[in-house]
Amino acid sequence: MKITLSAIVPRRARSKTEPTDRLIAEYLERSARYIPCESQLFDSETAFFDAFDRQPGRTPAYMVLLDSRGQQLSSEEFASRLGSLRDTGTQRIVLAIGPADGWSAEASNRARLLFSFGRITLPHQLARIVLAEQVYRALTILAGHPYHSGH
Repeated sequence: MKITLSAIVPRRARSKTEPTDRLIAEYLERSARYIPCESQLFDSETAFFDAFDRQPGRTPAYMVLLDSRGQQLSSEEFASRLGSLRDTGTQRIVLAIGPADGWSAEASNRARLLFSFGRITLPHQLARIVLAEQVYRALTILAGHPYHSGH
């Protein structure tokens, strides 16, 4: 299985500083000890779906869109979902943070899961870090690693 963290961030809105990228890279490197992970940025929803439709693999990728109207899952519940997908042979999971004005109705309909960090609004860069950390946390939960000690 491979996990891709995607985000719709137009080039003009991308950070000129590196702290965000360093944190995301750190969590992806940690996650890669368990499952291959990567990060991708797209300029638009259309560009994201063009790339998604070209994903390699024998089966379609499993699309999870982050959306304020999505399900709120605990870290353990999120880990359980990832574990179930892994154990049932899912080859690729794409977790995507949408455009600033939200996902289109078409995008929401294509998603296998709408996932929310809660009702708060996070800037894209911070949401990307939180997502990368939650993927790492989920993988450590599945592996029985003490990183997540129930807090």
